[in-house]
Amino acid sequence: MKLHEIARFVDGNLLGDGEVVIERICPIEEAGAGDLTFLANPQYRKRLKEIRASAVLIASEPPGEASGVNFIIVPDPYVALGKLLAVFYPEDRIPSGISQNAFLEEGAIIATEAAICAGVTVCKGARIERGAVLYPGVFVGPEAVIGEDSILYPNVCIYRKCLIGRRVILHAGVVIGSDGFGFANPGVDNLKIPQVGFVQIDDDVEIGANTTIDRGTLGKTWVKRGVKIDNLVQIAHNVVVGEKSVIVSQVGIAGSTKLGRSVIIGGQAGLVGHIAIGDNVMIGAKSGIHESIADGQVVSGHPQLPHKEWLRVAASLSRLPEMRKSQAVLLEKIAKLEEEMRKIKNHEDSCHSNSSTRG
Repeated sequence: MKLHEIARFVDGNLLGDGEVVIERICPIEEAGAGDLTFLANPQYRKRLKEIRASAVLIASEPPGEASGVNFIIVPDPYVALGKLLAVFYPEDRIPSGISQNAFLEEGAIIATEAAICAGVTVCKGARIERGAVLYPGVFVGPEAVIGEDSILYPNVCIYRKCLIGRRVILHAGVVIGSDGFGFANPGVDNLKIPQVGFVQIDDDVEIGANTTIDRGTLGKTWVKRGVKIDNLVQIAHNVVVGEKSVIVSQVGIAGSTKLGRSVIIGGQAGLVGHIAIGDNVMIGAKSGIHESIADGQVVSGHPQLPHKEWLRVAASLSRLPEMRKSQAVLLEKIAKLEEEMRKIKNHEDSCHSNSSTRG
C-alpha cells in the first residue's frame, strides 16, 4: 500500500511523501526501507533519529531531529497497528466442508458453511453453526453449541451442553465445561458433588491456550461478551466474568466469584470464592484477593491493599533486615534508659523515706 492509502485507512495525519510504498510492517529495531513501524511507548522516542523505516505510526508531532522520516500521526498507534496487521497479514481461512476423517455422531447438526478438519469429534445433539472452524483434534460434546464464525484451534475440548457464542476464538488445548472442584467433607471423605451445570461463552470472547473453565455445579459459569483471557487461566464453577474484562496468564478464580464489567486482572493473581469484584477494577500481578472490591478500585499485594499503599509496603521490604537491626539497637537503648530511670526512682524513694523518718 502507498503511504497516503495507509493514512486514509487508519484516519491519520500524514507527514511526508504519500507515494512511498509500504511492503511490510516490522518492529522498530528491525525496520528498513519499504517497512512501516510504530511507536506506542514514549521511551522509544529517543530512538527516532536512528530509525531506518520508511514510515512510523506515532501519536504526536515528531521532534525536529527525526526529519527525513515519514510519519502518520494517529491517536493510538497500537490500535492503528492492529488494523494494518489484519490487512498486511490476513490469516489463511480453512475452506468450508467436512473432512472424511472427522467423526460425527448421528444427530449432530453441522451447517454446510462450517469447516470441520480431520480428527474432529462432534457428538449427538451438538450444533455447529455457519462459518465455524474446528481444527484437528477438537471435541464437541453432546448438545453443545458452537456459534457462527467461531474458531476452535487444535485439541480444544467442549464438554456436554456448553454454549459457545459467535466469533469466539478458543486457542489450542482450551477446556470448556470440565467438572468444578466440588467435594463434600474435604480431606476426610472427599465425596464428589455432581457438577450438572454448564458453561456459557458469549460473543467476541478470546481464550488463550490451555485455559480451563469449569461448568457450574448448578446453573452456569458465564463469560460475557468481549472478554479476553490469556493462556493458563483457571476459572472455577459458577464464576461470572463481566463484559470486556481482561484476565492475564496464570490467574486463578475460585468458585462463585463475580467479576463486573471491564475488570483487569494481572498475571498470577488469585481470587477466593464467593466474592464480588466491581466494575472497572484493576488487580495487580500476583495479588491475593480475599474480599470483595468496590467499583473503580486499584489493588495489589497479598493480602490485597490499595495499590499505592501496597507500593509503600513493597518499597519497605528490602529494608526490613536493616530496620530490624536498628530496632534491636533502639530496644537495647530503651531498656538501659528504663533501668537507669528505675534506679533513680528507687534512690529518690529511698531519700524521701529517710527524710520522713527523721522528721
